[in-house]
Amino acid sequence: MKREVIKQIIALVGKAQELAALIGIPNLLQPGLVKEMIVADLLGHQLISSKRDADACDPSDASIKFEYLSCKEGGSGQLDRMFKEPPEKRRESLERITRNSKIYFAVFYRANQIRVKRIYEIEPKVLLNETIRQLDRSRNTISHVGFPESWARQNGKLVYQDSPDV
Repeated sequence: MKREVIKQIIALVGKAQELAALIGIPNLLQPGLVKEMIVADLLGHQLISSKRDADACDPSDASIKFEYLSCKEGGSGQLDRMFKEPPEKRRESLERITRNSKIYFAVFYRANQIRVKRIYEIEPKVLLNETIRQLDRSRNTISHVGFPESWARQNGKLVYQDSPDV
């Protein structure tokens, strides 16, 4: 039975990839992409599926970009592979924050990780300052910079709250 279920899952993912290709998404299994699709849909944003760009933009103005961080309940959202040095790499890393009009931090349910519990809106400057603080304290040249939900709650604004009875 387990093998049959796995085959069904693979078939469904294959169908989902076919649908994704119709809208220009060549790799549906790109890390984080499905969660970015979910957040963009909830916020009414236009998804950007390119790995090297922001996660989404305003549907009426592509120059207004958004970055998404996400975690499951009790976890931390993170920016991966942020460079402390050399200066040029650090600047490029920090541009992943500064290129955006807003940052959104989505918390997914632990028991259902395709359902969003809460979304916080964070000003890029606030996230930038905390990222710089963490990079400066890091002993590593390349770091993953983490932000727990408690940080997002203190430094952002709640813009989406799931209805528990749905």
